[in-house]
Amino acid sequence: MPDTDIAKESSIAGDPIEFDLPLKASPERLDKVLAMLIPEHSRSRLQVWIEEGHVLVNGHPGRVKQSVGPGDKLRVWEQLPPESLAFSPEPVDFQVVAQSPDWLVVNKPAGLVTHPGAGNWHGTLLNGLLYRFPELKLVARAGIVHRLDKDTSGLLVVARHEKAQTHLIRQMQERTVKREYVALVHGNVVKAATVTLAIGRDPRVPVRMAVERPIAPKQAITHFEPRRIGQTEAGQVVTEVVCRLETGRTHQIRVHMMSLHHALVGDVLYGGKLIAGATRQLLHAQALSFNDFATEERVSFEAPLADDFLRVLENITWQT
Repeated sequence: MPDTDIAKESSIAGDPIEFDLPLKASPERLDKVLAMLIPEHSRSRLQVWIEEGHVLVNGHPGRVKQSVGPGDKLRVWEQLPPESLAFSPEPVDFQVVAQSPDWLVVNKPAGLVTHPGAGNWHGTLLNGLLYRFPELKLVARAGIVHRLDKDTSGLLVVARHEKAQTHLIRQMQERTVKREYVALVHGNVVKAATVTLAIGRDPRVPVRMAVERPIAPKQAITHFEPRRIGQTEAGQVVTEVVCRLETGRTHQIRVHMMSLHHALVGDVLYGGKLIAGATRQLLHAQALSFNDFATEERVSFEAPLADDFLRVLENITWQT
């Protein structure tokens, strides 16, 4: 279809690239033609540009499947890929619990993504950190050294400069950063225990992690103990548990508790149910401690449960 005889004009950023299709061109789908004309962009990305109105055919908005051919004039406004804008300052609501010249301790609300990624390129904690603390643009990942799942609330630490980040990462590797979580799980958890099952990607469901036949498994250690046992109005038994991490694998507490047949309430990805008013997985990072960069003294922080978590707990009848 398109060949080297096609007239192409491109000017400064913000102006379109223009193509005049030759008279000898055979008709083809618009997205296919553009994929050949602008091979540096994927066909799927070009389809998005067409759908969003960034491509005109003879002065009119193009359609992905429309046929273009001899004599047609195409105008394309190139768009930056979403990942190129990911690390940009944006006003995002979160609480700073404590700070020093070397670190920040943040209480992340449920529903906020920690770090930009596929499907979540904007409005993350990282974007908010860059907005409120511009110096973090000089630190890898804006100083973030560990993450919380989108629907997990609670504490995490952020380094304010490269040396502090290295200091914190080393503590994570040596397992001296202590993290304590509160979770509400299904069923009756009668005693404290430790789960040491390795965790890797689920071979059947890519968005899940697994302990059964995982892909590229890594060591994972979760200590847990029951705090109290209760019952919902519908008669479902639940347990409030405290979990302490030695490792920090993706979805670690969620996967380990599910492996014991005690999925987190609200964690539908791992078999949990939305009961007692829960609208998300009920997991909260309530305590965090580490060694201070400047003094090497131990510093510790706590964050109260989020309001929606508390409301669910109030809907439970607890054993006395």
